[in-house]
Amino acid sequence: MPSLSPPIVHPLRGQLPVLLSIPHSGRDYPEWLVDLSRHGRQSLQSLEDPFVDRLAWRAIGSGVGAVIAQAARAGVDCNRAEDEIDPALVHIQRHSRPTARARGGLGIVPSRTATHGQLWRQPIQRDELERRLDEAYRPYHRAVEDQLSLLLDRFGCALLLDCHSMPPSKNCADVVLGDRFGRSAAPWLTAQAVAVATHCGFAAAVNDPFAGGHVVERHGRPQNGVHALQIEIDRRCYLTSSGEAGARFDEVAGLIETLAQRLGSEMLERRLPAAAE
Repeated sequence: MPSLSPPIVHPLRGQLPVLLSIPHSGRDYPEWLVDLSRHGRQSLQSLEDPFVDRLAWRAIGSGVGAVIAQAARAGVDCNRAEDEIDPALVHIQRHSRPTARARGGLGIVPSRTATHGQLWRQPIQRDELERRLDEAYRPYHRAVEDQLSLLLDRFGCALLLDCHSMPPSKNCADVVLGDRFGRSAAPWLTAQAVAVATHCGFAAAVNDPFAGGHVVERHGRPQNGVHALQIEIDRRCYLTSSGEAGARFDEVAGLIETLAQRLGSEMLERRLPAAAE
């Protein structure tokens, strides 16, 4: 069976200790994956964070590093822990953790959505899940770990910005920043991110309703100098109602670039006095 694609890695080319993570914008749908679905490719595409990888172009162009999933989230979700398994979908032979997300159909392999119901024609065997983890999921997290390690070695600190989009909600801000309630990033950094987003013209909230997923939980280690923030952007800010790039697309791309530059610069400024003590 053809494999899932590994992530794309853009190494740092600039002078700031920042890495972007984009786990949900993959658009690689092998024919075998679509054939396994009940409702076709469109039902699987509904799981994407549309075009968030393209929103990163300005930040990457300025030299910021990035790890970008190519494999579709429907095949394997890089923002879930390996044991977040829906037991109704995957035949498991070891411990799993049926979290609320997994029980709701959004585990490491999504099993259903509110719009389409059950996504797959049949359960997935354990060895099939392991293959997907080996081909796409584990390489993604190894790449994030490797790039953060390089930043830490070079700068003495590192910031991971995990970029996502969220469905429109009238009760939600334009941008929601998640730091696992202070566990994945220093409070000053989260506060600075809110200030940057507000200055750029976006209403910002913290940890409500999204406090950050597996990526920031796994890789954020503020006590070791590695901070991680999840960024959720309301799709109305950059897409039209038909799902195409909207009038503010480049403005949102500028927000991601500005967050990377301002937060990265602030981290270096705070690190240098401490290093001199």
